[in-house]
Amino acid sequence: MTFDIDGRTLAHTVRGEGPTLVLIHGIVHRQHAWDSVVDELARHRRVVTVDLPGHGDSPDLPTDEFDLGPWIVVELERFLEQVSEGGEKPHVAGNSLGGYFALELAARGSVASATALSPAGFFRGHWDQTRALLVFRSLRALSRLIHPIAPAVMRSVVGRTVANAVFYAKPWRVPVAAATIDALSITTNRAIDAAGNAVPRFSIPVDEDVPVTVAWGRRDWVLPVYQAPLVKKTFPQAQVRTYPGLGHVPMTDDPALVAAILLQGSSSARSTTP
Repeated sequence: MTFDIDGRTLAHTVRGEGPTLVLIHGIVHRQHAWDSVVDELARHRRVVTVDLPGHGDSPDLPTDEFDLGPWIVVELERFLEQVSEGGEKPHVAGNSLGGYFALELAARGSVASATALSPAGFFRGHWDQTRALLVFRSLRALSRLIHPIAPAVMRSVVGRTVANAVFYAKPWRVPVAAATIDALSITTNRAIDAAGNAVPRFSIPVDEDVPVTVAWGRRDWVLPVYQAPLVKKTFPQAQVRTYPGLGHVPMTDDPALVAAILLQGSSSARSTTP
């Protein structure tokens, strides 16, 4: 399904019934990042998964030469208005870059609640942001080298494990199709370059009435767990927990646990009509 926003379209899928919960993936991923948890969530929520601009079936980024974060937030706010039912404020959840967007939407008071899994935006300095970008750029260079044989590599349990170890605590659990999509996506995704122009920040003052939940995997090598204590400096109302056995993209590491975190986070406030 696609939705038209100012001449652009954001691809999205709606499943289930109940309070609306919009799931926002991280950089170089797409809607499929949530496949392992979406069926359980859809038993309790009206779940909307979306491809961010420059990802999946959504339009490409207009440029990678300026900080696209604020632009994407505005696009997401428009998107939320269109997929909401009855004037509700939906719940949102996101991972990595998607976690940053979920929290920024909470800071702006645009959502009923926000749940973030290892969110971006809490670097301990420019060196920390540079380190994270270097991870993606190194993986992109490697992916370009193996591009011709990427499908074969991802069909191998060993190949899939080695190639995805930085993102997942249990990379062998990642489905072959999803791992192949990610390996091919990272070679051309311009969001990696755009992220180099980003200045992570949140709207001030933060709307402290919006419930915020942050879950951080202790085996996150992209955005290490040492960033987690910074969350409450910006979001004093946040419930922050760290979890052993979860990596940067935790959905396939422990689907039952992640689904429970998302359901709990999106039940801390009910959708309200402005």
